[in-house]
Amino acid sequence: MPTYEGPAPYVGHRPGFYQRRGKRILDIFLALLLLPVLLPVIAVLWLMVRRDGGPGLFVQPRIGKNGKTFQCYKLRTMLVDAEAKLQKMCAEDPKLAEEWHVHQKLSIDPRITSVGRFLRATSLDELPQIFNVFKGDMSFVGPRPFLIDQESLYRNAGGAAYFDMRPGITGLWQVEGRNSTTFVARVTYDDDYFDRLSLKSDLGLIVKTTSIVVKRTGR
Repeated sequence: MPTYEGPAPYVGHRPGFYQRRGKRILDIFLALLLLPVLLPVIAVLWLMVRRDGGPGLFVQPRIGKNGKTFQCYKLRTMLVDAEAKLQKMCAEDPKLAEEWHVHQKLSIDPRITSVGRFLRATSLDELPQIFNVFKGDMSFVGPRPFLIDQESLYRNAGGAAYFDMRPGITGLWQVEGRNSTTFVARVTYDDDYFDRLSLKSDLGLIVKTTSIVVKRTGR
């Protein structure tokens, strides 16, 4: 499994038919095929999350194609006041604050609920994003959408190809670098994915994602 240490220079290419039209056709086809199966699963997981009294869905603005903001759907995996807790923890612990700045995640995060740990390990918290795919905000395969306040960090790291694509539920970084890289290292994964973008590569990443869900290696 490759480990990327930092961003490489991005060299764009002219998009072919798959990138311009075929990828969206595949997204709609898969969404229509999977929705009858996933709806009952999402409903059951939503009820499990709701048991602590908080909302079942977590809706958060993310940066999408062409730098436009969209509302990204997930099953809630954290405590309701997670953002306030993060600010408090970072203010009290400089090492934790540095970990968050570099990775944009915590290796041990006390804000995650017991149900949330299961959802993250299996990546099932991402299932509601099938509605983002229907809306055209996202694709099944693509770079992971980042937060609004992470955009400058991403751009300063040299990220460019990301903004020419719909972000994805799964993708190269999600499969190969999700738990082992810094946030800015995602730039190399995203540019590499864009340069290799094809039906074959997308189908391969979907198959690898299925393996991750079964093995519960997400975080």
